[in-house]
Amino acid sequence: MPPILYFHGFGSSPESAKVVALKQMLEPELEVNAPDMNAPSFERLDFEAMVQRAIDEAHRLPPRAIVGSSVGSLVALELVRRGVHAPLVLIAPAVGVAERWPSRLPAGDPVEVFNHARNANARIHRAFFDRLALQRPEADAPAVPVTIVMGRNDESVPFRFVRGVWETWTESQKLVPGSKFIEIAGGDHSLVAHAELIAREIRAAVAASSRA
Repeated sequence: MPPILYFHGFGSSPESAKVVALKQMLEPELEVNAPDMNAPSFERLDFEAMVQRAIDEAHRLPPRAIVGSSVGSLVALELVRRGVHAPLVLIAPAVGVAERWPSRLPAGDPVEVFNHARNANARIHRAFFDRLALQRPEADAPAVPVTIVMGRNDESVPFRFVRGVWETWTESQKLVPGSKFIEIAGGDHSLVAHAELIAREIRAAVAASSRA
């Protein structure tokens, strides 16, 4: 069975609680390929390097579905935009957030932010945030079926940002049939507590891909 290609979020890793939970629920039925998206490193993080790592993984192990969490969702959208076609499952996609980051960061370069994978503050160059603010992988509806799973109480990505993108896609009439927006009342940004629902949607995306 071709794998699920999973991209973790900012300041996270392939060993995040969500990845671990999803692997326990999906494997061995579905293999979860979760590369380290801290490319080339967290300190020198670069969106283009992240996308290239995603492309390399997609060519190495063509995925049955592509899953992105938070900033990983932006990588997933860009991967599809560049021609890798597999259904998308986007978890709390960080659309619009990069535009707000520069004004909220402390002064200086590098800047210090909390890294969840290390459970401590870590330094990262300011260029990552400046360059990410210029990216718009969500500008157009993806050319594949897409499922968005979004918590109403997301503390990192405003719900209205994600819902707004979804409405723009809907109005464009370019959403692929079968696409859906799942709102989780009370859901936070991590959505680890809703891993079972996410696993179910990943299985559904794979099943739809098999029928296509």
